[in-house]
Amino acid sequence: MTTSTAPSASGTTEVVLEADGLTKHFPVRKRGRELLSKTKRSVRAVEDVTLRLHRGRVTALVGESGSGKSTVARLLAQLYPQTSGAIRLHGEPVRTKGGKRFRAYSKRVQMIFQDPFASLNPVHTVRYHLTRALKIHGNAGKTPQELEEALAHLLTRVQLTPPERYVDKFPHELSGGQRQRVAIARALGADPEVLLADEPVSMLDVSIRLGVLNLLRDLKERLHLAILYITHDIASARYFADETFVMYAGRVVEGGGSETVTQRPAHPYTQLLIESAPDPDRPAAQEKDGGTGEPPSLINPPEGCRFNPRCPHAMKVCAEKVPPRFAIGDGDGHFAACWLYGDDLAEGDKVKLRVAGVRHGGEEVL
Repeated sequence: MTTSTAPSASGTTEVVLEADGLTKHFPVRKRGRELLSKTKRSVRAVEDVTLRLHRGRVTALVGESGSGKSTVARLLAQLYPQTSGAIRLHGEPVRTKGGKRFRAYSKRVQMIFQDPFASLNPVHTVRYHLTRALKIHGNAGKTPQELEEALAHLLTRVQLTPPERYVDKFPHELSGGQRQRVAIARALGADPEVLLADEPVSMLDVSIRLGVLNLLRDLKERLHLAILYITHDIASARYFADETFVMYAGRVVEGGGSETVTQRPAHPYTQLLIESAPDPDRPAAQEKDGGTGEPPSLINPPEGCRFNPRCPHAMKVCAEKVPPRFAIGDGDGHFAACWLYGDDLAEGDKVKLRVAGVRHGGEEVL
């Protein structure tokens, strides 16, 4: 089985924003006796993440809380400086520290935050939020009439109609879904090429989540946006995204077309995510054992595969070496960073997998 050095997406759409080997470590403040030590500790929040966002496509980043998903979004938005790795916009390396370069970058790459109430200033109206975005990015027009037209256009685009009903309201006068639509409209005020949506529906009522996802899908198709959709709900990734990447403890462990990843998961962690979702058609007797426990500390993460302490199929090599990305070979650029798909398994490990009924490299272990 050959290794895949980068995730590939189906289709020939243009790559707008890409990350190669993206890594972020946060230093840990020393306390007590640690002040006398020369050892420097850090939270290894993101390790060697590679992904590409394509024009007119949605890429989902899935994982449980603390897996590093939001940190990846903030790195791509240049809100955090990366420790190592490269971010490229249309093939050009990007690293801004504020000022005019950051403003020029944020005009093309916008972020939608998880909590729509916290991301809007409660003392200002919708008019203020949208006008500020339009003026900062030079899209407010030259006359008051052009500004009013731009405001009405933004609100109509996010389906807040008639616009005059919403433009002078304060955030507390809107529902959660309406506030999130205002946040999306504010991002569109920059006329961006990329939207980084950090769990945009997790704070909303279940009944209105689908409406916001459908709005983002419509914007993607009409404006040919590249969207990064961050979520812990792998079912919504299957519905909304064209391709899905699964993160665990700061590393990408699986990726490929959303239908393939969600219907034929290869990595044990992805299988655990899918099995943990409530399913009324699955009897309790069919629930699988294994995969229990808590995510590891990112200050002192496990050696080798970070999932190995929880993995029901862990082998000796899993605790010794970080697995590369192995191509699964079932289309859509499907890969898994798991030693189950390597060529050089020890004979004892093959016996263990055969007894467990695990498929190795896409075929039953013989």
